[in-house]
Amino acid sequence: MSDETIVESKPPMWLAGVAIGGLVLGLGALAWSLSLQSHLNTAQQNADSANKQNAVLAEKLQQTNERMHAEDQTLAQSVGMTQKQLEDKSNQLITAQRSADAATARLQKEQAATAQQVGAVQSDVTTVKTDVGGVKTDVATTQADLASTKTQLTRVMGDSGVMSGLIATNHDELEELKHRGDRNYYEFTLSKGAAAQNVGTIKLELKKVDPKRSKYTLEVSSDDKNIEKKDKNLDEPVQFYSGKSPALFEIVVNNINKNQVTGYLSTPKSAPAPISVP
Repeated sequence: MSDETIVESKPPMWLAGVAIGGLVLGLGALAWSLSLQSHLNTAQQNADSANKQNAVLAEKLQQTNERMHAEDQTLAQSVGMTQKQLEDKSNQLITAQRSADAATARLQKEQAATAQQVGAVQSDVTTVKTDVGGVKTDVATTQADLASTKTQLTRVMGDSGVMSGLIATNHDELEELKHRGDRNYYEFTLSKGAAAQNVGTIKLELKKVDPKRSKYTLEVSSDDKNIEKKDKNLDEPVQFYSGKSPALFEIVVNNINKNQVTGYLSTPKSAPAPISVP
C-alpha cells in the first residue's frame, strides 16, 4: 500500500445546511399544517355549534312567529269586538240623548202650559179674592140688616101704639130676658073655657082661639076693670096700664094650640109683686 493517504470524500458544508434548512422547513410546515388542521377542526366545531344554535333559534323564532300570529289574531278579534261594543255604546248614547232631548222639549212645553194655567188660576184667585171681599162686605151689611131686623122683630109696636121692650118668642128667649133683669116676667098657659087665672097682679081668661090664623081673644082683669083684647096675633105685645101709678104692662102669647095659648106677662121692676098665698 502506498503511503498515499486515502482521503475520504465528504459532502460540502452548504449542502448540509440546505438539508437542515429543508428539515426545519418541513417540520415548520408540518407544525403549521397541524395547527391549521386544529384551527379548522375548531372552526368546524364552532360552525356546527352555530348551526345547531341557529336551528334552535330558527325553531324558537318560528314558534314565536306562530304565537305572535295567534296573539295578533286574538288581539284583532278583541279589537274588533271592542270596536263593535264602542259602536253599540255610541248608538245607545245617541238614542238616549235623543230621548232626553225629546223629554226635555216635552217638559218645557208642559212647564209653559202649566205656567199659563198658573197665571190663569192666579188671575181667577185674584178675582175670587175680590169677590170674597165683596161677599164679606155683603155679609157684614146683611148681618147689620139682620141685627136691625132682629131689633125690629124683638122690639115691635104694641097694640096700644107704644114701642114694646124686647119680646121673647119662645121659652129660651124668655129665660134670656129674665137673666137680663130689666123687667118682671110671669109665664102662663090659658085654656079656653077655664076660669080666669091669676098672672102676676092681674087675671087672664082665654075667650077665643083661632090656630089657623094664629089669633086669640082674651079678657084682662086689672084694677077692678075688665079689658077685652080681641083678635090678637101671635108674638104681638098686648099693652095696658095698671097700678096706682099706672105702669105699662105687656102680654105676649108666643104659642097657640087648639083651645090653648102659652105666653108671659111683662111688668116694670117698679110694679107691685103678686101676693103669695101660703
